Amino acid sequence: MTYPDRKDERLTDSDHTVRTVPALQPRDESGFQFACYADCCSGILGGANESTFAAVNAVVSRLEPQPEFICFPGDEVQGLTSDAADLRRQWRYWQNVEMGWARSRAIPVHNTPGNHTVYDDMSAGVFRDMIPHLGEDGPGAGLSYVVRQGARLLVFIDTTCCDRGGEGRVDVAWLAGVLAGHADATHKLVFGHHPVFAVNGLSGRYQREIDPDDGRALWALLVEHGVVAYVCSHILAFDAQVRDGVLQIVTGGAGTAPLMPESHEYHHCVQAAVDARGLRCQVLDTEGRVRESLDWPLSLPPSDSWPVFAGGSGEGVDGDPVRAWRITGRCPGTDIGRPQTLLDGRSRETGLADVWIGLRGREGRLTVLLTPRPGRSPHCWSGPALARDGTLDVQVAIHAGLGPGGILWRGSDRAAWSSLSAASPWGAERLERPLSWTVGHGFQGPDAQPFLGSDLQLRSCVVASGAWG
Repeated sequence: MTYPDRKDERLTDSDHTVRTVPALQPRDESGFQFACYADCCSGILGGANESTFAAVNAVVSRLEPQPEFICFPGDEVQGLTSDAADLRRQWRYWQNVEMGWARSRAIPVHNTPGNHTVYDDMSAGVFRDMIPHLGEDGPGAGLSYVVRQGARLLVFIDTTCCDRGGEGRVDVAWLAGVLAGHADATHKLVFGHHPVFAVNGLSGRYQREIDPDDGRALWALLVEHGVVAYVCSHILAFDAQVRDGVLQIVTGGAGTAPLMPESHEYHHCVQAAVDARGLRCQVLDTEGRVRESLDWPLSLPPSDSWPVFAGGSGEGVDGDPVRAWRITGRCPGTDIGRPQTLLDGRSRETGLADVWIGLRGREGRLTVLLTPRPGRSPHCWSGPALARDGTLDVQVAIHAGLGPGGILWRGSDRAAWSSLSAASPWGAERLERPLSWTVGHGFQGPDAQPFLGSDLQLRSCVVASGAWG
């Protein structure tokens, strides 16, 4: 089949010269850089998503230097058809026309099954036929596979695993064997279609995220084997979260429309670099602008060296810096269900706090509330239940660049950071500054939701963007 010439949709300056987009580069010789994007649901000439996918591709094609490889974790084509010939036509258009620029530049493209592309035996067979670099040892006769290059390990898992029941299921035993067999790899990434943890409050077993049992087992393996990140898509958004020090990065903005306007999501690609110091990535919109960025892991000086934080005014949490607090004291010794304030930060004298960190419920659950707009209900982030009658020692960090995943906690300097759980599509990037802070009670005075324990002390640390690792 032949196709008409397609318009070059690369973005240009006023003099019609093609603008390049600077790519992040690894900081040592062991590292590598790549692009990742997914969920365009295209493959149809003149289809609804063809032009938006072309706009994203235009940005990737302008990266300088070009990515060493491209990862596309699912939903390349519209699919969901019972006509095998039609499905093959969609794949051929996607590979030869829409992604033909990458093929012409010899950039490898690695795919994973998605719910639009692998949904029955026929579609699984088409996927195997159209993706020639699949192995033969993975579940589903190669729908999960491994790419090993030197110290680099890329694992592509099938989250539509028919051998386990279909969409939202994973062959965790196969992944365990792969990670154990490549224990000597120093840079490990795992790619799949479905998230493990809910994104933007969009939760639902199997169809929104991986089966909970499979997800818990999968994540335990990632932590055990020192995997840098699990990169996925499926939800039409960019999102980054951390659990036990491992990133979950969601990039589902390669072209499918509509997105979530109330969440201010946008079509995008992710360009990333991995090296001995960790992972950095930039999220590029269809104009080639950096809309979000991430540098992980976060590295802070010992918390004993942080200055005591007594509150006051003039300090915010938005913009580039990451602010962290170490909160110590003695929890009250009785069951108290009422909220207890550890830290209250606000930019206005009336209304709710912009930032409230405290304990809620009889279990003393670490809770963060954000209220960036007057008159709107706060969004809630929930963490661990802390001892009510023992020592309080916990660290909380707010990273405006991480969006809703940027409300973090850990139990000590040696523990791994984890994102608190939330249903919000936004995070601290919406906060204004400067804020006025009170410690141990609300802004209205000592009787406003006071901390009912004793010896409360906060230490604080601010890290500028880029001062990681």
